[in-house]
Formats: sequence, structure tokens, C-alpha cells
Amino acid sequence: MPIKWSALKVSEAVDRIEEHFNQAVEPLEQARTTAQEARRIDNLPQYIDQYLTRIISEIDRAIGGSQWEPVGRIRVGMKDIRDNIPSGAVEQDQASRKYGSTQSLI
Repeated sequence: MPIKWSALKVSEAVDRIEEHFNQAVEPLEQARTTAQEARRIDNLPQYIDQYLTRIISEIDRAIGGSQWEPVGRIRVGMKDIRDNIPSGAVEQDQASRKYGSTQSLI
């Protein structure tokens, strides 16, 4: 049964998501660094340290960079989408877009 959705459009959308994500990575890394520095403030109450640790953990989950989340969940999600597009479907959609589509007589 042929694919009814456009693998090419999905692939292009993931490319755009990745582009936006890559633009957000540096500010999130800076936020993580700032939170790590804040944890070193003298006499910091433990409950504040816990909040800072949670912020760092959430950034790690999103963009990666820790021993527990080396890649980051967003990158893993984009990879999962790309891995689950049927093999050759993007190329087939590109060919259809280039040459137009014709109905089969069979």
C-alpha cells in the first residue's frame, strides 16, 4: 500500500525543527553554565540548590551534555522520526515533486 503522507514534507519539517533547535542550544548551554555557577554561591540553601539542579537536569534532558543524557531527548526525537520514515520514501517524493505525479493505469 502506498504512503499517503509526504515523507519529504516530514523530512523537511524535521530539518526546520533541527535548525531552530540548533539556534536554541547555545543560550541553553549558557543558562546551564550560569545555573552551575549559581550552585557554587556561598551558603546557598539546599532547597535553592535543588531547584538549580532541576534546571540543569531539564536542560541536560533537552539538549544533552551529561553522562545520563549525552545526546538529549530532542535530538533523539528528531533521529527517531528520520529513522522511521520508510526507506526510499523521501527520494520517491522528491522524484514525484520534480517530475509531477501521474496516475497509474494498473
